Amino acid sequence: MELKTIIVEDEQTSRDILKNYLSKYCPNVKVLGEASNIDDAMILIRNNDLDLIFLDVEMPYGSGFDLLDKFDETDFEVVFVTAYNQYAIEALNNHASYYLLKPISIDELIKAVDYVSQIKSKEKQLQNAVLVPKVNSTDHKITIPTQDGFEVLEMKEIIYCKADDNYTELFLTNNQKKLVSKTLKYFEDLLKESGFARIHKSFLVNVSYIASYKKGKGGTVSLSNGKELSVSASKKAEFLSYFK
Repeated sequence: MELKTIIVEDEQTSRDILKNYLSKYCPNVKVLGEASNIDDAMILIRNNDLDLIFLDVEMPYGSGFDLLDKFDETDFEVVFVTAYNQYAIEALNNHASYYLLKPISIDELIKAVDYVSQIKSKEKQLQNAVLVPKVNSTDHKITIPTQDGFEVLEMKEIIYCKADDNYTELFLTNNQKKLVSKTLKYFEDLLKESGFARIHKSFLVNVSYIASYKKGKGGTVSLSNGKELSVSASKKAEFLSYFK
């Protein structure tokens, strides 16, 4: 699929090299513009419907991270391009889709573009389809421990689960909330084959109750009870795979 992008890089030579590589090896990428600083990049982002930006880290009057901090939510993916590998962890924490070191490896560039293409393709499928979970399990039940025994819940009663240290909060269809002395990983292993998706380090959702998805760095889901939950960038591709 076509990816509309901009290049945010203060060095003209670096921009020219990246444009040349994209033209030769990634023909599905359409470069809509270039920016050498944060202010010009902001204008391009606001005036274009972008799928992807190639973003340098160190620039005059601010870094690439400063640019991303100006947005509460974004609907484009980010590939960081820098000569300094010490930024890798911060880039990942800023939900970069990929991290390229200069001089740019053509193979790594192709991998980055392919990865973003997969994410965007799944997003498009999701937007054009009715949200139908792969698994529609309505009859299964689980037990949760209580102080004096256990309680039986039907899986369909659980809208989502939220991590609370070594505990998990279960939010139910009757507006009740259960605090269980089990980790979220425990419930993920228990429920992942029954239509539940781990969308964030803190959230496990019953995909039957997802009403809509909004694109962003990771994006957000709206549930049938009106609750909005964040999708982490690292869980985005896996989450989107639940829908066709």
